[in-house]
Amino acid sequence: MILSAKYVFPITGDPICTGGAVYVKDGIIADVGEMNAVISRHPDEEVVDYGMAALMPGFVDVHTRLEKSVLRGLVADQPYARWILSVIEKSAKLELSDWYDSAVVGGLDALASGITTVCDITSTGAALKATVALGMRSVIYREVGAMDKMRVDYAMHSAERDIDAWSERASGTITRIGVAPASIYANHPQVFSLVSDLATKRDLPVAIRLAGSREEYNFVMYGSSMFAVDNMDVETRGYVEIPPWLPFGVTPVRYALNWGAFDAPNVMAIHVVHVDDDDIRKLVEKDVAVCTCPRSNAQLGMGVAPLSEFMQAGLRIGLGTDSPAATESTDMLSEMRTGLLLHRARDTRRFLDAATMLELATIGGARALKMDDEIGSLDIGKRADIIAVDLSNSLQSPDVNPMSAVVNTCSVSDVLMTMVDGSIRYEKAHWHVGVEVAKSIARVIEIRTKLRH
Repeated sequence: MILSAKYVFPITGDPICTGGAVYVKDGIIADVGEMNAVISRHPDEEVVDYGMAALMPGFVDVHTRLEKSVLRGLVADQPYARWILSVIEKSAKLELSDWYDSAVVGGLDALASGITTVCDITSTGAALKATVALGMRSVIYREVGAMDKMRVDYAMHSAERDIDAWSERASGTITRIGVAPASIYANHPQVFSLVSDLATKRDLPVAIRLAGSREEYNFVMYGSSMFAVDNMDVETRGYVEIPPWLPFGVTPVRYALNWGAFDAPNVMAIHVVHVDDDDIRKLVEKDVAVCTCPRSNAQLGMGVAPLSEFMQAGLRIGLGTDSPAATESTDMLSEMRTGLLLHRARDTRRFLDAATMLELATIGGARALKMDDEIGSLDIGKRADIIAVDLSNSLQSPDVNPMSAVVNTCSVSDVLMTMVDGSIRYEKAHWHVGVEVAKSIARVIEIRTKLRH
């Protein structure tokens, strides 16, 4: 199959702006170039022409929570501290089947917005089942946490047992399994070092949510904020009666570093908002990738990550849409645009352009996951994760700067096609997936009704 459009963005090479094409064979990108040249080299292939559109690699969403899609709009307009408590309260009312249908709908949203790879942290495994059924590329991290030292070994054994089962289920698919320690304020410090040991032994990727909020920073540094010990009783937080916690007088990054959280070969830190220069240097030394989530950080009043400093330091950086319970959608186009504006406003010395943001959403995310040899760009030999985005209604003049037109003016409604591993999974309001779409949507409506009442 040959896909063609006026614009083709290889990302790792110059854009083609006079008509380009991508030849896909057996799930692999087999040729890329000027439209006429590609067609002449493969004259017997079917050509699908998207016209005034851009072909580009699918978006790589390095942090989302598909299972939380059912909570969209139910915990709106709240700052982080109140929001997280509301999410915990409502989540307690959901059953495993609810999480699955929620994850399915979140995955459908992701495909419709051009996301071909998702990374999800879960303790239920519903996101694994959903992404496999949807044919999405994914990295599913098994969350593990225990506040009580006496429960740490049990938590780790349970996690490893699930990882074995999940790995078997993911075998032969385009899903990978990883491990993720729960947030600092929900974990005994030993968990971080044990997770690193497990990840090293099993060659698992690690994701750790870190330094995301001022509350977390104050908790680690000073022992204050809503995460303080006197607020972490069983009734309100579900943890042990006397949490083994005291302030440590260090930043969250330093705390995680001291407990070996970055010792595994493939670690990604998520959010990383409240950091200093020394924190960033340590992340570079440990080759820790960073996922920044501009929309949720802004929506919840968490702050703005120092993206310019990350880029200057040479960190591997990707974009995440984070929980739909915070952002209300799994939408990388909105993520790029919000991130672009926030970081231009934050750092007036280093002007961030649209092409750079598009890189972060594609090859940047692939590099953060150490998957850039497979995905993230339209290079010959890579997996065919490709999207088509309509530019015919752009409010800019695409001929002047087509990448800027995509980032600054396109929305989810402009996504014409999403291909994952050579198979078209979404075409303009139609999904080609292994689930009953209408049934899953109806179930989510039913679940939301239950949560409202």
